[in-house]
Amino acid sequence: MTGSEVPPSFRLAYVPGVTPTKWVRIWNERLPGVPLTLVAVSAAEAPDALRDGGADAGFLRLPVDRTDLSAIPLYTETTVVVIPKDHVVAAVDEVSAEDLADEIVLHPLDDTLEWEHPPGQPANERPATTEDAVELVAAGVGLLVVPQSLARLHHRRDLTYRPVSDVPESRIALSWPQDETTELVEQFIGIVRGRTVNSSRGRPPAPAQSKGKSPEAGGAQRKPAAGKAAGRTTGKTAGKNPRSGPRGSKGGKRGKPRRRS
Repeated sequence: MTGSEVPPSFRLAYVPGVTPTKWVRIWNERLPGVPLTLVAVSAAEAPDALRDGGADAGFLRLPVDRTDLSAIPLYTETTVVVIPKDHVVAAVDEVSAEDLADEIVLHPLDDTLEWEHPPGQPANERPATTEDAVELVAAGVGLLVVPQSLARLHHRRDLTYRPVSDVPESRIALSWPQDETTELVEQFIGIVRGRTVNSSRGRPPAPAQSKGKSPEAGGAQRKPAAGKAAGRTTGKTAGKNPRSGPRGSKGGKRGKPRRRS
């Protein structure tokens, strides 16, 4: 390797709530010579991190501007309301947005849900972050509606959550710059989509072989010759040679007896 060559590596961005552990483990098993670096970014920063070269690919929340970014939707998250454990909503399995109409519902500035009309009554101020909003829920200031993964990320023993119907849902996607669909990006797409290591698009490229020296090609050339040799010993006449038996046996030459002169 010359001084100008840079060893291959892969940078993967991910937004809060996404757990890329499984995919990173598979990457390390399949491409142990290519280190993968995780880059934690906020939901708002994720698209620019890809555009600016801060990461080769990333898990982010839709929507994303597909003018210059490609995206593969992966899954949709359940939306939940975060509540104190002694709140009346904790007594039910699921609530609707209408059930929260009389509640103060916090709407943080980094909210990832696309609201047309947020449920509940607005607080006097919007918390700066989802983490700050969770602290306010614990203090009894209001409730918080978020994707389930964020409720788990900021879990507290004194809080719980319940699914909410009739509200927006958050979708997670794998995204990367359209003009930078490299071989390593293709490898990671294959991992995320569940392709096996033997898949033509899910394995590292095999080293090229010189012409005329492929073991498979050589085997294919010898195979017909072996078939012809087998035909000489296993064909219709095999084991039926009339002269192959002992003299005087019935297996000798047959025909009409010649008359004596």
